[in-house]
Amino acid sequence: MPSDEAVTPRITGVADEKPLPTQAGGQAFEGAAVLQYDVPGALVVAARGAYDLHSIKPLAQALGAAVRTYPKVILDASGVTFADSTFLNLLILTHQSGAFRLVAPSQPVRRLCEITAVDQVLQIRDTVDAAASS
Repeated sequence: MPSDEAVTPRITGVADEKPLPTQAGGQAFEGAAVLQYDVPGALVVAARGAYDLHSIKPLAQALGAAVRTYPKVILDASGVTFADSTFLNLLILTHQSGAFRLVAPSQPVRRLCEITAVDQVLQIRDTVDAAASS
């Protein structure tokens, strides 16, 4: 594949798998990180930093593997400093793939979910403990 083509991240192993949309232009953000840890009955994926088309792949891979392996996946989004439609699409795909909870979304994530009404679809909790028990 030519180096100027964007790789479209996807959650694999999902019925009717759809890749995330590509986006013209865009700015690469530094410092995105994905941390993972187990809680009883679930895997917590903690996203830190900024997420766009250029930085979403590690998070998409982590969530994709988690929904195939764990009965419940919890995304701690308290450390997300920027999120665009690529991040939003990943939330929706993960929600469609299995039991998914969004925890403590940062202000940018909360605003993105509110203006798109995704907050009416996703199960959003204040704490990891609340997400694990629901």
